[in-house]
Amino acid sequence: MTAPAIALRDVQLSLGRGAARVHILKGISLDIAKGEAVGLVGPSGSGKSTLLMTMAGLERPDSGLVSIDGQDLGPLDEDALARFRGARIGIVFQSFHLIPTMTALENVAVPLELAGASDPFGRAAAELGLVGLGDRLGHYPSQLSGGEQQRVALARALAPDPAILVADEPTGNLDETTGQSIVDLIFRLKRERGATLVLVTHDNGLAARCDRQIRLRSGLIDQTTSALEPAR
Repeated sequence: MTAPAIALRDVQLSLGRGAARVHILKGISLDIAKGEAVGLVGPSGSGKSTLLMTMAGLERPDSGLVSIDGQDLGPLDEDALARFRGARIGIVFQSFHLIPTMTALENVAVPLELAGASDPFGRAAAELGLVGLGDRLGHYPSQLSGGEQQRVALARALAPDPAILVADEPTGNLDETTGQSIVDLIFRLKRERGATLVLVTHDNGLAARCDRQIRLRSGLIDQTTSALEPAR
């Protein structure tokens, strides 16, 4: 049996300190298959983004197992976790998170350079070409539209050829037409590379494009729906 791309077992996570500490994830167990596209849905505050960040190694659970691409993240120290994340997990945020003083090319190339990749600027240029920005390499984020900035962010996430791509509301700051083009691009590149995709979204149409929807409520998995069955 093929090992899952993402495996979580009884993941518990609280955030905050003292009286302000809040129990966010309450015993999440979940397998996501290699190459699967999964949409995390549910009301605000249900734990979707926290679960996504836990899968990406950006939040450490209080207890439980998080295994990504066969690697248990628990024993990794911060440096090892950062190296693993940089090589195996691509992350796309709602707010782009581009460095304003760097060009599009530099935003994509510098993480590759820091990871010791060969020909980082050549690879960055190729990735930007694949997302339709081959003529915008020297432009700074302030010179790019929101959709173009998200394309740069997507190129940066995919440049290391990660096994896992996670996206937190990737169309949240975009208009409907631009958002649709970004969604089409994400699914096309995911399909071409055979990557596993996990995304958080409030967009029912976007969630419906995934192989499976996982609905969270109050830090628990409330419902799982495949693409072939209606929601209950």
